[in-house]
Amino acid sequence: MARRVNDIVLVHGGFVDGSGWMGVYGILEKDGFNVSVVQNPTMSLEGDVAATKMIIDQQPEDVLLVGHSYGGAVITEAGTHKKVAGLVYITAFAPDAGESVNTLIANPPPGAPVPPILPPIDGYLFLDRQKFAASFAGDVDAATAKFMAVSQVPWGVNALGGTITTPAWKSKPSWYLLVTDDKMIPIQAQQFMCERAGATSTEVPGSHAIYVSNPSAVAALIKAAAVSPKFASLLGS
Repeated sequence: MARRVNDIVLVHGGFVDGSGWMGVYGILEKDGFNVSVVQNPTMSLEGDVAATKMIIDQQPEDVLLVGHSYGGAVITEAGTHKKVAGLVYITAFAPDAGESVNTLIANPPPGAPVPPILPPIDGYLFLDRQKFAASFAGDVDAATAKFMAVSQVPWGVNALGGTITTPAWKSKPSWYLLVTDDKMIPIQAQQFMCERAGATSTEVPGSHAIYVSNPSAVAALIKAAAVSPKFASLLGS
């Protein structure tokens, strides 16, 4: 029986920090995984990839790299690291070579919700606080969603524009959690990126903040990926 990938690295997206992974972290840690959480500066894709690789370098064994939202772009670029065994996208961007988050959101599907992103301030973006809960965290309890709105991390315009060089999903196995009620990344866009990457998918209802509202569903996909037969040749038997 092949052993599992035990080292998990969690990568957050824009407007938030790594603390949102607490629920997922708790489940995985209880099940014996070694879990690390990247704190992306979210000023540039290059900087966030560097921050992620720094954490990957610290892991004792092969890594399962998990990204939410913009964190998907980060793991797509950072995932070519030799220690990365596979990628898990949580309603995340999975760009191809030469693509960025900007290019992926440039032509939304007809009728798709428009994220309430305010005009940039000194090169940084925020979501409208009053619309944050409905757009980002519709199934998160009201108090937590309000705190997420008022504690937003400025998201650098340069991070959205950072382009992918070599997408890791072309050479590493990947998984994708499709979230049907996401109002930040429409389900049609998720499905397109998931299928293009050849990812193994699971679908659940929920908001963009599924990692906060339903950590069990997120952890279940990560655990399934960690024991996948796709790793047999890498990990041995």
